[in-house]
Amino acid sequence: MCGIIGCVGCGDQTLTTLVHGLSKLEYRGYDSAGVALVGDDGLQVVKKAGELDSLRGELDALEGVSGTLGVGHTRWSTHGPPTDENAHPHQDCTGDVGVVHNGIIENYQSLRDELESAGHTFESDTDTEVVPHLVEEGLEDGLDAEAAFREAVSRLDGAFALACVVAGSDAVLVARNDSPLVLGIDDGATYLASDVPAFREFTDRVVYLDDGEFARLDADGWRVSDVKGETIEKSVETVEWDAEDTGKSGYDHFMLKEIHEQPRALRQCLQGRVDELGGTVTLEELGDLEPDRIHLVAAGTSYHAAVYGSQLLQADGVPAQAFFAHEYASSPPPDTDALVVGVSQSGETADTLSATRTARRHGAETLALTNTVGSTMARECDHVCYIRSGPEIGVAATKTFAGQQTALNLLTQVATPGPSDRDVIEALRELPSDTQEILDESNAETVAEELLDSDAYFFIGRALNYPVALEGALKMKEITYKHAEGFAAGELKHGPLALVTGNTPVFATVVGDGELARKTIGNVKEVEARDAPVVAVTDGVSDVKRYADHVLEVPDTHPRTAAILANVQLQLVSYYTAAKLGRSIDKPRNLAKSVTVE
Repeated sequence: MCGIIGCVGCGDQTLTTLVHGLSKLEYRGYDSAGVALVGDDGLQVVKKAGELDSLRGELDALEGVSGTLGVGHTRWSTHGPPTDENAHPHQDCTGDVGVVHNGIIENYQSLRDELESAGHTFESDTDTEVVPHLVEEGLEDGLDAEAAFREAVSRLDGAFALACVVAGSDAVLVARNDSPLVLGIDDGATYLASDVPAFREFTDRVVYLDDGEFARLDADGWRVSDVKGETIEKSVETVEWDAEDTGKSGYDHFMLKEIHEQPRALRQCLQGRVDELGGTVTLEELGDLEPDRIHLVAAGTSYHAAVYGSQLLQADGVPAQAFFAHEYASSPPPDTDALVVGVSQSGETADTLSATRTARRHGAETLALTNTVGSTMARECDHVCYIRSGPEIGVAATKTFAGQQTALNLLTQVATPGPSDRDVIEALRELPSDTQEILDESNAETVAEELLDSDAYFFIGRALNYPVALEGALKMKEITYKHAEGFAAGELKHGPLALVTGNTPVFATVVGDGELARKTIGNVKEVEARDAPVVAVTDGVSDVKRYADHVLEVPDTHPRTAAILANVQLQLVSYYTAAKLGRSIDKPRNLAKSVTVE
């Protein structure tokens, strides 16, 4: 996810403050960085592709880059590759307007066509660049900087956090819609950032912006207003500098933030590993590994990812099996021809560490599939594959489960003899945007509200959607404390059907219109006949909607990635159910983020 930093009132420390803020945003993932400063010499913009050190080197090579206010940005590529031209900030034709942006402007192409027809020249491939040109249009029409910025924002569709500076103006102008922004309030200075750590060394007083709000930061302080320009009274909160108490980016809970970080996390997982044009997947860290069979060992959410991964591998002809790590360690010694894959978000899960250690003692080759660089499992195993999801603070795993599923897709492509599956590669490349579509359009909150008083929740699925059912039930029970169970859909009639009542909703994941979908629809009819509310998680290809009381849509895609998308919808249902029940979502009772005891 891109990062924004801005400041007013820092005097000759403005540039230093911006670069410091960018360094605190590096954890979010990025491929370019830049700053824009306004001073006596007008607007100065410096930006470079690559890591922050590249920007520092460029700034050191230049003289006179200074200003009394400014903005900075770390970019994660969406529209256009990571180049100097595509790095933020972006400018207008006159060079007087600078804009940084997080999110996606959905109608940028039509705006760009309109602006180019009016004579504007574009320098980048990004969606962001339309914004400074729209501001330029407003300025040419006689509007002041703030009015021109507001007019530009009114033309935009999509999710965005925007910060704009204009030569000759003494303000940083800000707007938020579905992308986090927070202000930092200090005596004589005001800061703006995507997340608190960017300015936390300077102040512990913050103001979280909400969707549809604007802010103006100038020498006199700060002001927040609505789309009509009317002032909104915002409370100034004091944050503690403990890492577990900061960094929510305006979201109510870390879990919700981390659910919404999944598009960025998935891009990070895929970056540099998938070549859609060449039709290849590369995991350089695995070298030329060609396992005869694979054993996946894990616990909890990671076990559900392991079940999903084992099914992927089996479907492509690689003998594979998923094991509970705590059972594997005490089972007969593993076949030394098997590659033993320890799946663990933290890389410190005691059960999984015990399993991989047992495997190594018996001569098996091991691979750690983890999120945590430098973790014990990563250090001890023969190979390591990082899922690159970024920090996850919420105890209930969300983005790391999606990262595990995605990484296991990559592992399957590498481990399978023969060429990679181009259809799968195409679906993986679309996965981040498909996930964002769900986050933008999901009706999960409404479904959660209508089913809030249920006695229990059942989740069913077949094949790749069976582990999705298991994970959907686990999330529900972890954070809501309500009874929830996941079943292979075909098992429903072999016992669990006895528990189905009119107050036990059944979540059925049905994608495509093949034999598995038709059989699952048969299971849906079974519970419908017993008056159970049915929630269909579906791409709409089959006719399951006609039997459902509620529908959670997923984009039409490959069945392998559809299972990842279905899980996102179920995460949201669990989150909103827990929120409406007033549960301790980020720290559910009796649970820990990293389980370090067996």
